[in-house]
Amino acid sequence: MDDRSGPLDGARVLVVDDDPTLLEILSSYLAAAGAAVDTAADSVTALSLAAERPPQLVVLDRMIPGVDGLEVARRLRGASTVPIIMLTALGELEHRIEGLEAGADDYLAKPFSPRELVLRAESLLRRVAASADVPVDVRLGRLEVDEAKREIRLDGAALPLTAREHDLLAYLARRPGRTVSREQLLADVWGWSVGDVSTITVHVRRLREKLEDDPAAPRIIVTAWGVGYRLDEEALREEAGQP
Repeated sequence: MDDRSGPLDGARVLVVDDDPTLLEILSSYLAAAGAAVDTAADSVTALSLAAERPPQLVVLDRMIPGVDGLEVARRLRGASTVPIIMLTALGELEHRIEGLEAGADDYLAKPFSPRELVLRAESLLRRVAASADVPVDVRLGRLEVDEAKREIRLDGAALPLTAREHDLLAYLARRPGRTVSREQLLADVWGWSVGDVSTITVHVRRLREKLEDDPAAPRIIVTAWGVGYRLDEEALREEAGQP
């Protein structure tokens, strides 16, 4: 008997989809990985369950009865930083970007393998747990990273970040002044060897909206055109009045 536990072992997962067959399949795979699974077929039930039994992960279909998955993601994100994996039958780039902008941390386009969903869920929860278990404090002018609390503060106030936003900003903060390519960020922060780098672009834009005085003219997260991004320590220190 294998008594090793994985990231999903004991984790409460909320799965939201109006396809009863898919709901049953995903629930079975997640439960087999150790998760305690709640299910919902519509937005009202999903939001009610999330309030009654706060999940550690949400798997959310974009097209569900009631308000759509995008609005459910926005409402969940307004109340918590729970990781969200969005499912969509709409494979176009603009639809995936809409999901990320609504607060999703990851997405899967239908049809997909249930095993891939489990692997994505495990990867997401593993990164949340790892950053909480290994405290790494970073102080850069106005910005503080406190991994013991899994919190990033700007001017002393905690930023309302999703799991991916936290991991991305913490990663850049540990490498101030260093330009990191989108491909490297995708590999190190998302754990993907292949994937759509537009995911990085969307998350950087969301971070800038929370960090920058003028997101259209960013000074903290700077674009190295054709390469990637870097966090500008000098700008943070100047804005804090530090030498």
